[in-house]
Amino acid sequence: MDATIKRIIEAAILVFNTDPSATVETVAEKAGLTSRTLYRYFSERALLLDACKETLARTCETAMNEAFEKGTDALHQLELTLYAGIKCGTKYAFFEKLNQAIQQGTEQAKENQFTHIQQRWLRLIKDLQEQAVITNELSPAWISRLFSGIINTTISATSAGDVAPNDVERFAWISFSNSLGIRHKTQGNT
Repeated sequence: MDATIKRIIEAAILVFNTDPSATVETVAEKAGLTSRTLYRYFSERALLLDACKETLARTCETAMNEAFEKGTDALHQLELTLYAGIKCGTKYAFFEKLNQAIQQGTEQAKENQFTHIQQRWLRLIKDLQEQAVITNELSPAWISRLFSGIINTTISATSAGDVAPNDVERFAWISFSNSLGIRHKTQGNT
């Protein structure tokens, strides 16, 4: 991928995640380019959004699939998918917003490229509930929103400098797993 295109897409993801109605000119400014240069690559906003969707789908799908493959069991997979979401960071947050907009706006949601990972992740949640590893008191849809909220919290905390980068994943997993009723054994506790 051309370095300028990559820079434009990265800037667009950051800008549209913060303000979905932002102009292409705002994206150009964030990318450090003139509007004219941006329009040379993306003649309209819809084309830029499509490029963002494709980039997000590839990046996040790869990270999530790697998490599923590396996990030694369902609980480990859940933990690794959280870390993958954190590593995707802003991309994951924007990915979720786009996915929700697609689901609310079209009938094609069942077939969109974002749905496969979400369905796999929801199956993982249901399996963990059936195994009584996580609480059945929360619906999978609620847990999915909670998952997204934890990732958004890590983005905010990291951006604000409130949390040391080395602690972000650990804090996120402790928060998420405890909210699901998973209790961790610590030294001195059994």
